[in-house]
Amino acid sequence: MGGEGARDEELLDAYSRTVIATVESVAPAVVSITMGRRNGTQDAVPSGSGSGVLFAPDGYIITNSHVVHGAERIEVRLLDGNHYQAELTGEDPATDLAVLHVPASNLPFAQIGDSRDLRPGQLVVAIGNPLGFDSTVSAGVVSALGRSLRSQDGRLIENIIQHSAPLNPGNSGGPLVDSRARVVGINTAIIMSAQGIGFAVPSRTASFVVSQLMAHGRVLRGYLGIMGSTRAIDRRLVLHHRLGAGNAVIVMSVDPGGPAAQSDIRAQDVILGMGGNDIESIDDMHRFLTEWPVNIPVEIVILRGTELVKKVVTPSELK
Repeated sequence: MGGEGARDEELLDAYSRTVIATVESVAPAVVSITMGRRNGTQDAVPSGSGSGVLFAPDGYIITNSHVVHGAERIEVRLLDGNHYQAELTGEDPATDLAVLHVPASNLPFAQIGDSRDLRPGQLVVAIGNPLGFDSTVSAGVVSALGRSLRSQDGRLIENIIQHSAPLNPGNSGGPLVDSRARVVGINTAIIMSAQGIGFAVPSRTASFVVSQLMAHGRVLRGYLGIMGSTRAIDRRLVLHHRLGAGNAVIVMSVDPGGPAAQSDIRAQDVILGMGGNDIESIDDMHRFLTEWPVNIPVEIVILRGTELVKKVVTPSELK
């Protein structure tokens, strides 16, 4: 029994040492964010708070879009007590991510990891500043990978990380970190009616969005000019044309001035594929148009009646 007790203590110490080292490495890069809105005076009235994480020494911070959206004044406070007024570099409500910048240099920053390396059961640590409490730490494990959540604009955020590190509302925008002190996600939501369920946007998505926001101030996404819905394809047509999928997107309406109309795509056409990829749902289409460069032609495979038709469309930028 004594040997088992010593072993348990040794394991606990190893676990504690891992969490402590992770927090000591990342916490200085975690910031508290306070937003304000004008209320008929020159002063901004506080309207919310959240967390963020510095990812570059020259003052760039990633947080949630919903944390800073609509704010007229954004103040950032570092762990060392320094305060800065931040500017919004850009935001992407479709992934609930935003980038801020503060006028400072040589700041502590966190290393961005690769969320593709995560495995269910892996230790993760959530760090944030909920309700003004600096460096609030909670530890848990990756519960599941590949979850999906709807963003505020209705788009599907793919490959969401579900984890068991307890969160509070002020944790929004704070980092989810692995045992090697690498940011693997940005905490984005909690289910208020449940216990121990948190979600984070994976770092792979965040890296893509950050690069777009820093280059353009927004994420460039393609636009076809159609309204569509997911539908099942007649089984006989699937067999006849040897289609790889049983679902597709039916075009409900076409914007007369949009790219689809210019390529003779019509209502009731059924979109089966784009750029060599099967399109089984509206979400598949959104995903493809996010990754495909705007103003670059792409081949679309359509089922028109019972016949397969190929069209070349040039997506424009979604405004």
